[in-house]
Amino acid sequence: MRTLVLILMLWGGIAAAQSPAEAAQQAADRLTAARAQLDAAGSGSDRVTALSETVGAYEDGLIALRDGLRRLAIQQDTMQTQLDSRSVEVGRLLGVLASIGDAPAPLLLLHPNGALGTARAGMIVADVTPALQSQVDELRLQLEELGLIQSLQETALDTLGDGLEGAQAARAALSAAISDRTDLPRRFSDDPIQTALLLASTDTLDDFADGLAQFFDTGDAAPTLEPTGNLPSPVRGTVLRGFNLPDAAGISRPGVIIAGRPRALVTTPVAATVLFRGPLLDYGNVIIIEPAQDVMMVLGGLAEVYGETGQVLPAGAPVGLLGGDAPAIDDILTETKRSSDPAASETLYLEVREGQSPVDPATWFALDQR
Repeated sequence: MRTLVLILMLWGGIAAAQSPAEAAQQAADRLTAARAQLDAAGSGSDRVTALSETVGAYEDGLIALRDGLRRLAIQQDTMQTQLDSRSVEVGRLLGVLASIGDAPAPLLLLHPNGALGTARAGMIVADVTPALQSQVDELRLQLEELGLIQSLQETALDTLGDGLEGAQAARAALSAAISDRTDLPRRFSDDPIQTALLLASTDTLDDFADGLAQFFDTGDAAPTLEPTGNLPSPVRGTVLRGFNLPDAAGISRPGVIIAGRPRALVTTPVAATVLFRGPLLDYGNVIIIEPAQDVMMVLGGLAEVYGETGQVLPAGAPVGLLGGDAPAIDDILTETKRSSDPAASETLYLEVREGQSPVDPATWFALDQR
């Protein structure tokens, strides 16, 4: 255990000391690896699992590359500001260097006050020259670093474009693989007529969940599961609105809103049975899963929903995608100059119900509350 702690501490120190250029390069390497993973996933035995991992790899790589570009842009702005603030000083420095370089050699060796003045002038020049050279070297290093940053940003354009195309291809391949999948076990079969009647007769999620539990009673077939607060979030993102807090319209819902990136993959946090999938009231596209007896998890606001009612999905299985359009390269580059993260523009509604009563999802999930 101590060894693991030491490794984590060492890794944290390396990550903290990592330069923006190194972060951008590592992100580019991750996108390259994701491309290779996508090629391999097309012929794998379990394509859904492989493609789910590939989509996640692309999401991680693109997030890391955006962060690297943001840090590079901040560093570039900082250096440019420093150079601009020193423009007068640099001008004087260049003027002194130019005057020394243009003066004829005999004039540099003579002084109006004779040999003593020449000696004193020589001593002054000997003292000033290292300082001038130091400023010249510092300026040269800053200009070289600025040029390197600009070169990295130009290279990142191609990498970013390939990454966005690869992520789109991976999502399309995942959707096709899920539609072709027939190997998942089922606990029961869907009855579309009964489901339609249930939808027509309910006005709230409480009523729908209660009717769903009675209609699709899986009995002892569902496993037992205790809330530990460490389940992974269904989507990469941060909590935008907490449990039971009102939104901008003053409406409170007994769940949390998680802000994620457009087209982000939504997965099952744990093995669960699909009780319902489709449009529901004003929640948009919803999938309701049952991970344990008398426990429901509601995931709403999806643009695409995967899975079929009655299927038993393993942990980490894809259940849908968030909405929105993948940002263009120019939008991402503009975004890097901002301090916030406007790319997390899509939302997922997450509600957990125990015995038909909503509970704080934080008791089940390890959510990013920033």
